[in-house]
Amino acid sequence: MKSEIITIGDEILIGQIVDTNSAWIAEQFNRNGIEIYQITSVHDDKKHILEALKKAEEKTDLVILTGGLGPTKDDITKKVLCEYFNTKLVFHEPTFEHIKQRFKNRNIDLNKLNRNQALVPESCTVIPNSAGTAPGMWFEKNDTIFVSVPGVPFEMKNLVENEILPRLENNGKTKAIYHKTVLTQGLPESMLAQKIEKWEDALPENVKLAYLPNPTAVRLRLSAIGKEKTMLKKQVESEIEKLQKIIPDNIFGYDTDTLAGVIGNLLKEKGKTLSVAESCTGGYISHLITSVSGSSSYFKGAITAYSNEIKEEILEVKPKTLQENGAVSEQVAREMVLGVKGKMNADYAISTTGIAGPEGGTTGKPVGTVWIAVAGQSEVIAQKYVFGDNRERNIIRSSQTALQMLRRLILKEL
Repeated sequence: MKSEIITIGDEILIGQIVDTNSAWIAEQFNRNGIEIYQITSVHDDKKHILEALKKAEEKTDLVILTGGLGPTKDDITKKVLCEYFNTKLVFHEPTFEHIKQRFKNRNIDLNKLNRNQALVPESCTVIPNSAGTAPGMWFEKNDTIFVSVPGVPFEMKNLVENEILPRLENNGKTKAIYHKTVLTQGLPESMLAQKIEKWEDALPENVKLAYLPNPTAVRLRLSAIGKEKTMLKKQVESEIEKLQKIIPDNIFGYDTDTLAGVIGNLLKEKGKTLSVAESCTGGYISHLITSVSGSSSYFKGAITAYSNEIKEEILEVKPKTLQENGAVSEQVAREMVLGVKGKMNADYAISTTGIAGPEGGTTGKPVGTVWIAVAGQSEVIAQKYVFGDNRERNIIRSSQTALQMLRRLILKEL
């Protein structure tokens, strides 16, 4: 089932408000097997709304409109719908009784504008709005369903959840859908796609894969559509088992998991502790770790050793090491990680040292060069990375990569 969302209101087009309604509706529809074909925003203008309705009818099975149902003159949606469906406004007594009761409960006087909200197109099915005064309206034309709902978010959500989706389900218009997102780290999108190409090509026809990259990870969202959700879940889980054999080191979690949270669970499970020494990441790794509830049970603390002086005096990095190799080097990263691990008597530790940018790079060590070291109970691993020339992304990528290195080491040792 294809659908289009049409939002009505000048305030959206001029940026006065952000269209969060469309994002929410799209998420709910997608969960119920309704494909979002298009999202359109139009002015409070009759011609513009009529054009949008006509185009949507030609291409989709379901059109949902939000906005323009208020009591003021600039809210013209009902009049435009009357023209489009060749009908007229009529007074709907049940809606008026609902409006009167809401105003009575709030001890507010009813006026003519409020009464006009009980006017609805004669050919529509009125959808009661228990959360507000403007009712929803349901039309059907040439095998396309049109639904108009208020733009007030909590009213719109109430109607979609409690009225529209149940009606579509009862009509057999929706399908079962199951989503599962696989979280990966350590492979850029293009390399990841190349590595899992054969697996992707062999996916069942009803299972779709979407790549969702960001600076922290590449998320792989599997979406299966069919008749029965339990079977879809088994189908997706079976495909993920195959994927795990292809990229076992790169998958760190699923759906809403975070690397910091996954690491926290590993450390708590085994009763181990962690400390961090940060230079180029400036405390961002510590922020990620402490954003996890309960991190105080395993995180001992961190030292942000931005200057060489602090590296020497607090982390006990040897002056000779800095002089001969520079702060951004494998040797310094190793001494930093061992220094913070020993100072805090932790089981595991991370260190970062690099050039976040945009200044400070050289021919031999360009901006984005980062050395990361992780220390465990019996091993220290150091790795060089060159992330790019954007300071913010370099900090994020360095932090996520450091956590991924630690996760692998913990799994190796535990």
